[in-house]
Amino acid sequence: MHQELLINGVFIGGPCDQSIGKTQHSAPYDDKLVGTAAEAGWSEVTAAIDAAETAYESWQFSSPNTRADLLHRVASLVRERFTELAELMAKEIGKPITQAEAEVTRVAITFELAAKLALQNHTREIDISQDSRSQNLHVTSTRVPVGPILAIVPYNWPLNLAAHKIAPALAAGNTVVVKTPSMGALCTLALGRIIHEAGCPDGVVNVLNTVPALTQKAALDPRIRLLSFTGSPQVGWMLKELLPKKRVSLELGGDATAVIAPDADIEDAVQKLVPGAFAYAGQICISLQHILCHESQYQEFREKFTRATESVRTGNPMDRTVTCGPLITTEAADKALELIEDAETHGATLLSGGHRIGNIIEPAIIENPTRKMRIGIEEAFAPLVTLQSYSTDDQAIHWINSSQFGIHAALFTQDHARIQTYFNELEIGGLIINNTPSLRFDAMPYGGVKNSGFGREGVANTFHEMTEDKVLVQTKS
Repeated sequence: MHQELLINGVFIGGPCDQSIGKTQHSAPYDDKLVGTAAEAGWSEVTAAIDAAETAYESWQFSSPNTRADLLHRVASLVRERFTELAELMAKEIGKPITQAEAEVTRVAITFELAAKLALQNHTREIDISQDSRSQNLHVTSTRVPVGPILAIVPYNWPLNLAAHKIAPALAAGNTVVVKTPSMGALCTLALGRIIHEAGCPDGVVNVLNTVPALTQKAALDPRIRLLSFTGSPQVGWMLKELLPKKRVSLELGGDATAVIAPDADIEDAVQKLVPGAFAYAGQICISLQHILCHESQYQEFREKFTRATESVRTGNPMDRTVTCGPLITTEAADKALELIEDAETHGATLLSGGHRIGNIIEPAIIENPTRKMRIGIEEAFAPLVTLQSYSTDDQAIHWINSSQFGIHAALFTQDHARIQTYFNELEIGGLIINNTPSLRFDAMPYGGVKNSGFGREGVANTFHEMTEDKVLVQTKS
């Protein structure tokens, strides 16, 4: 297959167009060619920004019904292309097919949530009655779009994380230039085609596959009013430093921890945490990376979690029984083995897994990590999980707060006082009770603190990030 760029409502860079470069996209599972994609040079990037700027002049004044109707049509087309999109994702980025299908379902939900949001009233009355000058005056504040947005999408969620940027932007009246992931470009370009086929006006959504240097140059363009970035902390913070006066939203890395309290249901915790750690080979920002189990339950949990981990199916992502497919690149697989080796060198024990076949790493459990080991410092982004016991809640809270990251954590307990203590004291974006920290709903606020970034996604929160208050003061009629 071949995917073209979408610029100002026109598809550019067909397979026979020698004026546009092409990139090849191979499956991380078996290295077979999945397809090719047109690659934008600077002239195409500037054309996309031009188109977004021009389209914004009218799209910002489009009616809520127009925006909502478009978003509903996109959701409908996504559902029609369900199998096509899921299979493309499984092949191009190695996401197991059942997980790819779940992502496609969520894409449709995301666009529908945005459609609902587009129809809401975003004007509120401001109470100025305490000021004597307010007599006969009426003040309102309306959320208005900020302008053209540059949306940088990561490879691990090439459809739904693109949707989380595009759909709220459209609902708010913004226009978008989408930069596809270098690995996963076929998927995001396919979504761009669907948005176009749904009747999106020319220039409102532009989708580019291009190199990082040109993306950085685009971010610096003054016509881009907001940068929405999901990806690595290294790149995200670098872009933020380059854009001190520009709106920037960053969704970066994580190393989520789950705490198993003395009163936790061990069977339930094991059942939920195994996929939470190893689904999509751990290539999720809120994938479970660390487990702290209370010493009173440790031996039972250790035995049952290890046994369940050893039963996790790895292999071909097109196999519906597979939970843990390949890592995205050879380099990513290399890093996973380096993390295991470093942990063992510094005194940790490899309880299970860690064997490699191609880009597939067998799910691994590393016992007794420390924050001085690489696995205790870095985001693994691989099917690796650490396991250790703890004695007090203070110890568990300290472990989580000593991380450089802070998106989600999980706590397995029935104790409401303990829940409130962890919620109050943890330095994170969200606490998940009796479930995996990788649990996320598209309607809820999502994001992190510290090196995990700032700003919040989730359709309503992204809408807020992509709009600003505009105040109207007038005489009462």
